Amino acid sequence: MGYGADELYTRWSQQSLKQWKKFSEVSKAPLFHETGVLWLAGEDDSQLRRTSAALRHCNVPYEEFDRNTLEEKYPQVSFEDIQTGIFEPHSGVLMARRSVAALVEEALRLGVWYCHAQILKAAGSGRLEHVETSRGEWISADQFVFACGAWLGKLFPEILGERIFPTRQEVFFFGVPGGETRFAAPALPTWLFQQDLFYGMPDIESRGLKIAYDGHGDRVDPDTQSRIVTPVMRERVRAYVERRFPSLKDAPIVETRVCQYENTSNGDFLIDRHPGMENVWFVGGGSGHGFKHGPAVGEYVTARLLDRAEPEPRFSLSTKARTQNRAVF
Repeated sequence: MGYGADELYTRWSQQSLKQWKKFSEVSKAPLFHETGVLWLAGEDDSQLRRTSAALRHCNVPYEEFDRNTLEEKYPQVSFEDIQTGIFEPHSGVLMARRSVAALVEEALRLGVWYCHAQILKAAGSGRLEHVETSRGEWISADQFVFACGAWLGKLFPEILGERIFPTRQEVFFFGVPGGETRFAAPALPTWLFQQDLFYGMPDIESRGLKIAYDGHGDRVDPDTQSRIVTPVMRERVRAYVERRFPSLKDAPIVETRVCQYENTSNGDFLIDRHPGMENVWFVGGGSGHGFKHGPAVGEYVTARLLDRAEPEPRFSLSTKARTQNRAVF
């Protein structure tokens, strides 16, 4: 899945999707599953209409479904308050953990030096000269890029501590009865109920139906937060499954995860220079979307480092506020 209702991110998502599919084809295990993505809206379909306009402008194939068509195509889903939907047939799911491992393996094959360590110290004035790691290594470079996810604000607390919002997000997988195919692709695509802020994925590789809440979770410290789901969210999600997928009312929860978002104030990426060190770059604010847009983000960052691209104003540090008012999803 990617961002909806935004031409810039739609263009980037399509650019990245081509590269992820190509990388998936040559990987030892599939990284991308073309499940299709279904966006759904009720009476307020303004965001869905903006999504439709962005897809149309970027020449992305999609279909529009009314309530009757949705109920006919997906009888296993309750569309009680849904009026319309948009279906992207060529979008789908990227297997994040597997993709990271494959990327590291490919980078090593291409000669990248990979070090798994913690930065303890940094030295330099006006420019960063080197960093010292927990393994006792000193790393020097002409340019430093810090793409540290939820930890970015902790590394630069004075500048980003109040501009990066790491939040706790709980994810659930519900077991599907043996032999049941209605909750696997192509019978069920990846989906997002926009007014509910719940999204999910079909049963992929027999892990179960995935469901998560896309609203802001509690703000957390990524080093100390609990990775156990809460009883409150567990019951909320279970009630949601009963509402939207009635036949899974009593389905067992077979797996849970606690991940984290790291949004900026409005949800836009942060890709900009450190205001006090000309050779230090921040790359963050993308949460899971930043990973999915990874190929496009990497190309943009590389072009900025080499002075081959004009800066995108909406990615600048100056546009990042200290209060959450996310407008990009």
